[in-house]
Amino acid sequence: MERKLEKKYGLPTAIAMVVGVVIGSGVFFKADDVLTLTNGNLILALLAWGLGAFSMIFGSLVFAEFAQRIEKSNGIVDYSEMAYGKRFGYLVGWFKGVLYYTPLSAILAWVAALYTMILSGSDNPSNSPMTWGLALIYLAVIYLINCLAPLLAGKLQVGSTVIKLIPLSLVAIIGTISGLLNHVTFDNFSSAVSTIGTSGGTLANAVVATAFAYEGWITAVTINSEIKDSKKNLPKALVWGAFIVFVVYVMYFLGIASVLPTSEIIAQGDGAITTATTQLFGSVASTILTVFVIISCLGTLNGLVLSCIRIPYSLAIRNQGPFPKKIALVNPRTGIPTYSAFFAAALSLFYTALWYASINETFGRYIGLDEIPIVMIYGLYIFLYIWYIRTFDDLSFGKRYVVPLCAILGALVIVYGGITNPSIGLYLIISLAAVGLGMLFYREETIS
Repeated sequence: MERKLEKKYGLPTAIAMVVGVVIGSGVFFKADDVLTLTNGNLILALLAWGLGAFSMIFGSLVFAEFAQRIEKSNGIVDYSEMAYGKRFGYLVGWFKGVLYYTPLSAILAWVAALYTMILSGSDNPSNSPMTWGLALIYLAVIYLINCLAPLLAGKLQVGSTVIKLIPLSLVAIIGTISGLLNHVTFDNFSSAVSTIGTSGGTLANAVVATAFAYEGWITAVTINSEIKDSKKNLPKALVWGAFIVFVVYVMYFLGIASVLPTSEIIAQGDGAITTATTQLFGSVASTILTVFVIISCLGTLNGLVLSCIRIPYSLAIRNQGPFPKKIALVNPRTGIPTYSAFFAAALSLFYTALWYASINETFGRYIGLDEIPIVMIYGLYIFLYIWYIRTFDDLSFGKRYVVPLCAILGALVIVYGGITNPSIGLYLIISLAAVGLGMLFYREETIS
């Protein structure tokens, strides 16, 4: 086996990594959460989506600059290592691999299964034995595709990205037109204006909810060493991908709010998309669009798994993490680090079990695996944004100061919202324990 990954992905795959991973389950099952957290106020909800995008867009501009200057094996680990040294880079990589990508992959498998069960008419789509069994099947199949046919996985990422834009675009366009004609849009905005000062909503928490929906924009940097002409194509993918996501999300959310009153969206919960599409297009078309939603979730899962597999490898080639000599090996036939994939898959299975325990409150409370890791990673991003300001003194004033300061501001809003999460304390304990475990595998001497 070899130790080096070949350049096999072009600009379309890189853009699809950004758009395809970001646009997945979050926009569908967080729409009602954002409205709930803003007490049904449409204006505050749109503001929350805008603030979440603010952090993503300016963050992508910072990381685009990193991508132009630094190219090794894995973007976020490379940037962190160059900024604050090998130990910090290792800890960021360990966190991303053990506490970030793998729990999100488990949740995405569950969400894909949830919408599949909604499609089948299940009475308990979120927590039935069939849901969890299907989640495990989805997770296993996506890992197998990425291990055995990575080029196919790349094509699936592009294809699923195109497919998932179909229901979003249709709901955005047709829903908005319908809402203008039947006055639902006007009524929702009128209600929002009259209650904007008294709604009692929590804007910062709503921004955190949108952060889950927007998260994934950075996943493309995990394959920077496999992107052709990455110093040129990766920055383009980050910036264009972030802009596309922002436009699609806001239009989709406005489309949903133009079909259903905000109170009904809150009441319908995750089923609001099905209700809205049935009203717009009829039951048959709604069923087809729900299939597109499932494909959308699986496309996001595919992108996350692609990243999950590469994080342990990026540490192993530095002689870090458990079993580095094994995990650093790349299968010459598939071009994939097979042992790294096994390690990531085991973690994804562990987090599937933990997500099951969280939903069923096995530990006495719900653990926010879907949001808290994102809050914590934005806290880490702030350190990189500060290093960017201190280091890149050859940039113009706007690029050196305005862009990263805006990224810091957006990250701080998300961090502030996350601090108020009731399960933040428990997750911090879990995170510190995992980071402590990771330090057992840290080595001062590395290999190139």
